[in-house]
Order: sequence, then structure tokens, then C-alpha cells
Amino acid sequence: MRTIRIGSRASRLALVQAELIIDGLREKFPQYQYEIIKIITKGDKILDKTLDKIGGKGLFVREIQKALIDKEIDLAVHSMKDMPADSPEGLMLGAITKREDPRDVLVTKNHIPWSQLPTDARIGSSSLRRQAQLLNLNGCLKIEPIRGNVETRISKIETQTLDGVILAAAGLNRLGLTEEIAHYFNTEEFVPAVGQGALGCEIRKDDEELYNILQELNHKETYNTVMAERSFLKVMEGGCHVPIGAYGKKVGEELQLTGMVGAPNGKEIIKETEIGGFDDFVEIGRRLAEKMQSKGAKELLEEVANKDPKDRLIKE
Repeated sequence: MRTIRIGSRASRLALVQAELIIDGLREKFPQYQYEIIKIITKGDKILDKTLDKIGGKGLFVREIQKALIDKEIDLAVHSMKDMPADSPEGLMLGAITKREDPRDVLVTKNHIPWSQLPTDARIGSSSLRRQAQLLNLNGCLKIEPIRGNVETRISKIETQTLDGVILAAAGLNRLGLTEEIAHYFNTEEFVPAVGQGALGCEIRKDDEELYNILQELNHKETYNTVMAERSFLKVMEGGCHVPIGAYGKKVGEELQLTGMVGAPNGKEIIKETEIGGFDDFVEIGRRLAEKMQSKGAKELLEEVANKDPKDRLIKE
């Protein structure tokens, strides 16, 4: 009887997400054994610097991917928003499970709604994508960099005297913290990160048995829309270093993909939408990227990427 070893970050949210995958597998394939292997990533170890200063989103997956390549684990469970646009040689995405709520949300002190926050409210976030869109909505906000797991970031409302923090709805929902949410930003005004709310199952390309098993968990609508977002990201060559987002959804029998690139100060936001056949997700992502590049998105990203990281986050 095969034991399938699942690699996961050690945070409570990551372990909850790994258990969700195991629950789905165990329901379909009770004949296998399942074991979670906790892996501490560089992104989990360094909490006193923003991601753009220490290497970007790949810091949350590289050690797990190495364990997969070295056959220390059989399956890596990732938050899709943490994954770079390409998998390393020899690895592949075996499945993307059904997406949770993709929206960004606001958690505030005393549950004060967005509309009642002070004009110069202090909001915690180290995401340049969130910063750009927040300041585009209200240029007077004070954005404070914060790192840590979900619970730690919520606690910083008190410890850093913040008015609120921006988080992903999916993580709060999975942790049973939905009641903490004071405001949901709709995906039209506030474009999510690529893959936000979705979980990816990464495996070795030569593991045909596990690939076939994972097809029972793969959610086609989520897979197509997230892969369209990743196609856009790959052409744009974006990551945590720059304010970039994309969100795909099924509309009738078509796939609608919206992309966003912004200046960290929120004064310039480039946002476009592309629609096409539901299975043409790679092409839709490419076309959207080219459309946005024609509007100056590439130059804006390059300008941001070339700035000193300390100058990208707005300070008081």
C-alpha cells in the first residue's frame, strides 16, 4: 500500500489546506495512506523584511519543490498565489482544486467598515498590488508593511496601532475567521493576485499514478481560469516585486480575464479585460498581456522593479 507524502509549509493555514487535499484524496482513494511533511521555507523564516527585499513569492515554495525533486515528498500543496509562473524542470501542476473566495478583504479594529475609516487610516499590507489599489481608492491612506501568518497580521492591528489590515478572504474562511471580515473588495475594483483562493497540487512529471489520482480533484473551471491568469503573469514577467494582479472567471461558455498593473502610489492603474473561448486560456492570457503592454504596462512594471525596495512602500 503506497503512502503519499504531502509537503506543506508549517503554518496553520498551510496545514489546513494540506488536510483539505488529503480529505479529498481519502474520500476517492481510501486504499492509500497519507502523511504530511512539514517544510519550513525561507519566506517563513525571514519575517522582518518585505518579500521584494528577499526574493519574492518563490520563497514560499522553493524548499518544498526541492523536496519534491529529491523524492522526499510525492506531492506539494501550494497556495497558487505563492507560485511563480513556471514550475522547475521535472515538476508539473497535477491539479488545481475548486477555488475559494478570491476577494481581498479588510479586517479592522472594532470591525469598523471601510466607508467609516479615517481618511488617513493606517492599513497594514506588504503587497504592492494591494498598496497600489488601496491608494488608488484613497490616496491619503498610510500603508504599513507587515509580515507573518494570518493570525499574526491580524494581531498587528493592536501591536502596531493600525486601523486595519488587508488579507485574502480564502485564508480567513479556511481558518474559520470569516467573522473578522469588515469589508469585501469586489474583484472589479480590486483585482486579486494571480491564483488567489486556489490550491495547486504539484508533482513530479514522471509520477503517472499520482497524476491520474489527482484528476479526481482537479476543478476544470478553476484550472482554466487560474492558468489564464498564470499565462498573463508569465508574459508580463511579474511577481511580488511589482503591483500586478489578474482574475479570470467563466461567463457563459467563455473565459473573461481582467489584468491590473499599477504604480505603488496608486496614481496610475492600467486595467484591461480579454474574453475568449473557455479552453483557450493560455492564448487569452497572452492577448491580455499584449493589450496591457500596448497601454504602457511593461514600462510601468520596469519602472517599479528598478526602484530601491525601500522606496516602494509608502511611509508616513
